[in-house]
Amino acid sequence: MSVPDERIEVQYAVATGGIPGAETLRLWVERALQGRQPAAELAVRIVDEAEITALNRRYRHKDGATNVLSFPFDSMPGVDTEQLGDIVICAPVVAAEAVIQGKVLDAHWAHMVIHGVLHLLGYDHHAETDAQEMEDLETRLLAELGFPAPYS
Repeated sequence: MSVPDERIEVQYAVATGGIPGAETLRLWVERALQGRQPAAELAVRIVDEAEITALNRRYRHKDGATNVLSFPFDSMPGVDTEQLGDIVICAPVVAAEAVIQGKVLDAHWAHMVIHGVLHLLGYDHHAETDAQEMEDLETRLLAELGFPAPYS
């Protein structure tokens, strides 16, 4: 399955080094969707700490910046749509986490994209069994992309 580029919108609201290009982000989105969602439209927005902090406060009622937020699209009953939702990723948080956790920056970016897409697909990590399922899937998808396990 390959999602046409125009169905995965990439927005850059911050300009800093180390952010993957749109084609790379789309590749990671496609990998997460493969075999799970036959057709999808979504946006990936790369932001700074101020924007993610405002979104985190407004929608999760939590203070501070976070690495990734997912906003699943909730269509009206009876309306079929390929709209999956939006993923917002904070570039400075991802960069800082990669350093602190000793991860290759691209590997951490790929993980955040895949993690965000899986949330849009309904995966969750609140319960231990759900968390293990999601982590196992993330690890497998990242391995397919040539990246190490993110939780080791």
